[in-house]
Amino acid sequence: MKTSTTILGILGAAAAGAAIGILFAPDKGSNTRKKIKDKSKDYSDNLKTKFDGVVSKITSNGKDIIEEGKSKLNQVKEDFNTLKDDVKTVKSNY
Repeated sequence: MKTSTTILGILGAAAAGAAIGILFAPDKGSNTRKKIKDKSKDYSDNLKTKFDGVVSKITSNGKDIIEEGKSKLNQVKEDFNTLKDDVKTVKSNY
């Protein structure tokens, strides 16, 4: 867990450094605000894309799990009915 904490710290410091660099850049305030707005939109779009991908994967996996469960349930029902028929056959022979 130390490695992940270190990586998170480095990424946080890099983001803070980038933000400070933009804020103190020798550019007009309107240009700086536009850059911040554009970058924020890029990050937002990227995050939305990744989130949609995760949701899609979870949904797909969930459907696969449900289908597999239905298939296994049907197999158990068939096995039970076969066993029940076998028991009836054994009973009728005695």
